[in-house]
Amino acid sequence: MTTSPVDQDLLEPSSPLRTPRAAAVAGIVFSVLLIAALVLLEVATPADPASPGAWLTDSGRRRVVSIALNLIPFAGIAFLWFIGVIRDRVGRREDRFFATIFMGSGILFVGMMFVAAAVAGGLIATAGSRHAGSPNTGILALGRNVTEALLAVYSVRMEAVFALTTVTIARHTKIVPRWLSLAGIAVAVVLLVGVNISVWVELLFPVWILALSLDILIAGRRAAGDAAAAGGR
Repeated sequence: MTTSPVDQDLLEPSSPLRTPRAAAVAGIVFSVLLIAALVLLEVATPADPASPGAWLTDSGRRRVVSIALNLIPFAGIAFLWFIGVIRDRVGRREDRFFATIFMGSGILFVGMMFVAAAVAGGLIATAGSRHAGSPNTGILALGRNVTEALLAVYSVRMEAVFALTTVTIARHTKIVPRWLSLAGIAVAVVLLVGVNISVWVELLFPVWILALSLDILIAGRRAAGDAAAAGGR
Protein backbone atom coordinates (compact mmCIF):
# COMPACT_ATOMS: atom_id res chain seq x y z
CA MET A 1 0.00 0.00 0.00
CA THR A 2 1.41 3.36 -1.03
CA THR A 3 1.46 6.31 1.30
CA SER A 4 0.27 9.69 0.14
CA PRO A 5 2.57 12.70 0.57
CA VAL A 6 0.28 14.06 3.29
CA ASP A 7 0.38 10.78 5.24
CA GLN A 8 4.14 10.62 4.77
CA ASP A 9 4.50 14.07 6.32
CA LEU A 10 2.44 12.97 9.31
CA LEU A 11 4.55 9.86 9.82
CA GLU A 12 7.89 11.62 9.64
CA PRO A 13 8.96 13.27 12.92
CA SER A 14 9.19 17.02 12.64
CA SER A 15 12.31 18.85 13.75
CA PRO A 16 11.74 20.60 17.10
CA LEU A 17 11.89 24.36 17.35
CA ARG A 18 14.90 25.66 19.24
CA THR A 19 14.41 28.37 21.81
CA PRO A 20 16.45 31.43 20.84
CA ARG A 21 19.16 32.42 23.27
CA ALA A 22 17.67 35.90 23.42
CA ALA A 23 14.45 34.41 24.83
CA ALA A 24 16.01 34.42 28.29
CA VAL A 25 15.97 38.22 28.10
CA ALA A 26 12.14 38.14 28.03
CA GLY A 27 11.90 38.00 31.82
CA ILE A 28 14.25 40.96 32.14
CA VAL A 29 12.21 42.97 29.64
CA PHE A 30 8.99 42.08 31.47
CA SER A 31 10.40 43.07 34.85
CA VAL A 32 11.78 46.41 33.68
CA LEU A 33 8.58 47.36 31.84
CA LEU A 34 6.24 46.33 34.66
CA ILE A 35 8.32 48.07 37.34
CA ALA A 36 8.38 51.24 35.23
CA ALA A 37 4.61 51.06 34.62
CA LEU A 38 3.75 50.49 38.29
CA VAL A 39 6.05 53.28 39.47
CA LEU A 40 4.64 55.73 36.92
CA LEU A 41 1.07 54.84 37.85
CA GLU A 42 1.75 55.24 41.55
CA VAL A 43 3.50 58.58 41.09
CA ALA A 44 0.94 60.06 38.69
CA THR A 45 -2.29 59.00 40.42
CA PRO A 46 -3.39 60.35 43.82
CA ALA A 47 -3.25 58.15 46.86
CA ASP A 48 -6.63 59.38 48.10
CA PRO A 49 -9.46 57.45 46.42
CA ALA A 50 -11.92 60.12 47.58
CA SER A 51 -10.85 62.36 44.70
CA PRO A 52 -10.82 59.96 41.76
CA GLY A 53 -11.25 62.56 39.05
CA ALA A 54 -9.44 65.67 40.22
CA TRP A 55 -6.07 64.57 38.91
CA LEU A 56 -7.49 63.93 35.42
CA THR A 57 -7.62 67.67 34.78
CA ASP A 58 -3.82 67.71 34.80
CA SER A 59 -2.64 66.92 31.26
CA GLY A 60 0.84 66.08 32.52
CA ARG A 61 -0.46 63.39 34.84
CA ARG A 62 -2.71 61.97 32.13
CA ARG A 63 0.29 61.75 29.82
CA VAL A 64 2.35 59.89 32.41
CA VAL A 65 -0.49 57.42 33.04
CA SER A 66 -0.92 56.89 29.31
CA ILE A 67 2.77 56.08 28.97
CA ALA A 68 2.54 53.59 31.83
CA LEU A 69 -0.54 51.93 30.31
CA ASN A 70 1.18 51.63 26.93
CA LEU A 71 4.04 49.73 28.58
CA ILE A 72 1.74 47.03 29.98
CA PRO A 73 0.93 45.24 26.67
CA PHE A 74 4.63 44.86 25.92
CA ALA A 75 5.25 43.62 29.47
CA GLY A 76 2.50 41.03 29.00
CA ILE A 77 3.96 39.82 25.70
CA ALA A 78 7.40 39.49 27.29
CA PHE A 79 5.89 37.56 30.22
CA LEU A 80 4.24 35.04 27.89
CA TRP A 81 7.61 34.59 26.21
CA PHE A 82 9.18 34.10 29.64
CA ILE A 83 6.68 31.31 30.41
CA GLY A 84 7.88 29.56 27.28
CA VAL A 85 11.49 29.95 28.42
CA ILE A 86 10.74 28.27 31.76
CA ARG A 87 8.89 25.38 30.08
CA ASP A 88 11.75 24.92 27.64
CA ARG A 89 14.25 24.75 30.47
CA VAL A 90 12.18 22.17 32.35
CA GLY A 91 11.85 20.06 29.21
CA ARG A 92 10.67 16.47 29.54
CA ARG A 93 10.78 16.68 33.33
CA GLU A 94 7.67 18.86 33.28
CA ASP A 95 4.78 17.64 35.44
CA ARG A 96 1.36 18.07 33.83
CA PHE A 97 -0.40 19.08 37.05
CA PHE A 98 2.02 21.85 37.97
CA ALA A 99 2.43 22.83 34.32
CA THR A 100 -1.31 23.45 34.07
CA ILE A 101 -1.35 25.68 37.17
CA PHE A 102 1.85 27.37 36.03
CA MET A 103 0.46 28.30 32.63
CA GLY A 104 -3.05 29.04 33.90
CA SER A 105 -1.91 31.49 36.58
CA GLY A 106 0.48 33.19 34.15
CA ILE A 107 -2.17 33.64 31.47
CA LEU A 108 -4.74 34.88 34.00
CA PHE A 109 -2.20 37.36 35.35
CA VAL A 110 -1.54 38.77 31.88
CA GLY A 111 -5.26 38.88 31.07
CA MET A 112 -6.07 40.80 34.25
CA MET A 113 -3.28 43.27 33.56
CA PHE A 114 -4.65 43.88 30.09
CA VAL A 115 -8.22 44.35 31.34
CA ALA A 116 -7.09 46.76 34.07
CA ALA A 117 -5.03 48.73 31.56
CA ALA A 118 -8.00 48.86 29.16
CA VAL A 119 -10.36 50.16 31.86
CA ALA A 120 -7.86 52.78 32.99
CA GLY A 121 -7.14 53.74 29.39
CA GLY A 122 -10.84 54.20 28.75
CA LEU A 123 -11.13 56.53 31.72
CA ILE A 124 -8.14 58.56 30.54
CA ALA A 125 -9.54 58.81 27.01
CA THR A 126 -12.97 59.87 28.31
CA ALA A 127 -11.54 62.49 30.64
CA GLY A 128 -9.26 63.90 27.95
CA SER A 129 -11.94 64.11 25.26
CA ARG A 130 -13.20 67.61 24.54
CA HIS A 131 -16.58 66.32 23.37
CA ALA A 132 -17.22 64.08 26.37
CA GLY A 133 -18.05 66.91 28.74
CA SER A 134 -17.36 66.72 32.45
CA PRO A 135 -16.70 63.10 33.53
CA ASN A 136 -19.18 61.62 35.96
CA THR A 137 -17.60 61.27 39.39
CA GLY A 138 -19.37 57.98 40.06
CA ILE A 139 -18.13 56.45 36.81
CA LEU A 140 -14.58 57.60 37.52
CA ALA A 141 -14.71 56.14 41.02
CA LEU A 142 -16.07 52.84 39.69
CA GLY A 143 -13.41 52.67 37.01
CA ARG A 144 -10.64 53.37 39.46
CA ASN A 145 -11.92 50.81 41.96
CA VAL A 146 -12.19 48.15 39.25
CA THR A 147 -8.67 48.91 38.06
CA GLU A 148 -7.24 48.78 41.58
CA ALA A 149 -9.08 45.53 42.33
CA LEU A 150 -7.72 43.89 39.21
CA LEU A 151 -4.15 45.07 39.78
CA ALA A 152 -3.86 44.98 43.57
CA VAL A 153 -6.12 42.03 44.47
CA TYR A 154 -6.72 39.50 41.73
CA SER A 155 -3.62 39.80 39.55
CA VAL A 156 -1.39 39.92 42.64
CA ARG A 157 -2.87 36.60 43.82
CA MET A 158 -2.15 35.11 40.41
CA GLU A 159 1.41 36.36 40.76
CA ALA A 160 1.64 34.50 44.07
CA VAL A 161 0.28 31.28 42.54
CA PHE A 162 2.69 31.61 39.62
CA ALA A 163 5.64 32.14 41.97
CA LEU A 164 4.69 29.16 44.16
CA THR A 165 4.24 26.90 41.15
CA THR A 166 7.52 28.05 39.62
CA VAL A 167 9.31 27.40 42.89
CA THR A 168 7.76 23.93 43.15
CA ILE A 169 8.84 23.06 39.61
CA ALA A 170 12.30 24.51 40.24
CA ARG A 171 12.79 22.48 43.42
CA HIS A 172 11.93 19.22 41.67
CA THR A 173 13.95 19.90 38.53
CA LYS A 174 16.88 21.77 40.13
CA ILE A 175 16.82 24.47 37.45
CA VAL A 176 17.38 27.43 39.80
CA PRO A 177 19.51 27.98 42.92
CA ARG A 178 18.07 27.32 46.36
CA TRP A 179 18.15 30.98 47.39
CA LEU A 180 15.93 31.91 44.45
CA SER A 181 13.45 29.24 45.44
CA LEU A 182 13.33 30.52 49.03
CA ALA A 183 12.97 34.08 47.77
CA GLY A 184 10.09 32.98 45.55
CA ILE A 185 8.28 31.39 48.49
CA ALA A 186 8.71 34.58 50.54
CA VAL A 187 7.43 36.73 47.67
CA ALA A 188 4.40 34.47 47.19
CA VAL A 189 3.49 34.57 50.88
CA VAL A 190 3.75 38.36 51.02
CA LEU A 191 1.64 38.73 47.87
CA LEU A 192 -1.01 36.37 49.22
CA VAL A 193 -1.49 37.88 52.67
CA GLY A 194 0.42 41.15 52.86
CA VAL A 195 -0.50 43.07 49.74
CA ASN A 196 -2.26 45.74 51.83
CA ILE A 197 0.91 46.53 53.76
CA SER A 198 2.16 48.90 51.07
CA VAL A 199 1.43 49.70 47.45
CA TRP A 200 5.07 48.99 46.68
CA VAL A 201 4.62 45.31 47.58
CA GLU A 202 3.47 44.80 43.98
CA LEU A 203 7.06 45.39 42.87
CA LEU A 204 8.26 42.21 44.60
CA PHE A 205 7.06 39.93 41.81
CA PRO A 206 8.81 41.67 38.89
CA VAL A 207 11.98 42.03 40.98
CA TRP A 208 11.96 38.28 41.66
CA ILE A 209 11.31 37.52 37.98
CA LEU A 210 14.25 39.80 37.15
CA ALA A 211 16.56 37.83 39.45
CA LEU A 212 15.27 34.53 38.05
CA SER A 213 15.77 35.71 34.46
CA LEU A 214 19.32 36.87 35.14
CA ASP A 215 20.12 33.47 36.65
CA ILE A 216 18.66 31.69 33.61
CA LEU A 217 20.66 33.93 31.26
CA ILE A 218 23.93 33.44 33.14
CA ALA A 219 23.40 29.68 33.43
CA GLY A 220 22.67 29.43 29.70
CA ARG A 221 25.83 31.30 28.77
CA ARG A 222 27.86 29.21 31.18
CA ALA A 223 26.49 25.99 29.69
CA ALA A 224 27.21 27.24 26.16
CA GLY A 225 30.77 28.11 27.18
CA ASP A 226 31.33 24.69 28.75
CA ALA A 227 29.96 22.97 25.63
CA ALA A 228 32.23 25.04 23.39
CA ALA A 229 35.24 24.25 25.59
CA ALA A 230 34.43 20.53 25.58
CA GLY A 231 34.01 20.54 21.79
CA GLY A 232 37.37 22.23 21.28
CA ARG A 233 39.28 19.53 23.10
